[in-house]
Amino acid sequence: MLKSIDPILTPDLLWLLASMGHGDDLVFVDANHPAARIAQSTNSQRLIQLPGISMETAIRAIMSVYPLDDFDPDPVRVMMPVDDPSRVPDVQRTVLAEIERAAGRPVTPGKLSRPDFYRAAAASFGVVQVGDSSSYGCFLIRKGVIS
Repeated sequence: MLKSIDPILTPDLLWLLASMGHGDDLVFVDANHPAARIAQSTNSQRLIQLPGISMETAIRAIMSVYPLDDFDPDPVRVMMPVDDPSRVPDVQRTVLAEIERAAGRPVTPGKLSRPDFYRAAAASFGVVQVGDSSSYGCFLIRKGVIS
């Protein structure tokens, strides 16, 4: 345990976050996502699993130490629902609220189709998979700088 560090931030997860550079994307996915396969294609080839943790809880902990990229117009991207691309699933609403709270500003996510999200996820730095089974709980979040 570390003082003032959320215990959800495991040593492996902290290593992944600290190893990333400005402009690197981290993928956050729900329990339904093929995370092990996608993680093999990422730069770090790392899959961090947080079983039993909701996406909202994981994002709250991660955003307490993770700077959001302020230079990119779409530092957060989400997977659009296949059945209704204009629909915003509840998990996306709650996670975006956590990201906005941490960033101190409104964040409008970019929206990617399922195939485009999978391609972008495979090109990311690493994958964090939570135990949440909420559909479309899939996010790409770009790391910024600490100023």
